[in-house]
Amino acid sequence: MIRTQVSLEVEVYRRAQGEARRLGISLAELFRRALAQALGEQTPSGERPWMRFSGSIVGGLDESVNERIDAVVSGRER
Repeated sequence: MIRTQVSLEVEVYRRAQGEARRLGISLAELFRRALAQALGEQTPSGERPWMRFSGSIVGGLDESVNERIDAVVSGRER
């Protein structure tokens, strides 16, 4: 996985945060899903199919926990 940085309008950022919270996923996972959908991608070749669920734990976990789980599952943090 490659890490990147983007600049967003404040209102777009706030709305994205709200949507990620509503879905129970990290902001990063929301962006990954939205970009994959915009590009018309299914599961990229060589990717592990279960990674599409990364960050989708719902139920009592705050966003920082989901982000940590995302990082561990994706191999960015051990």
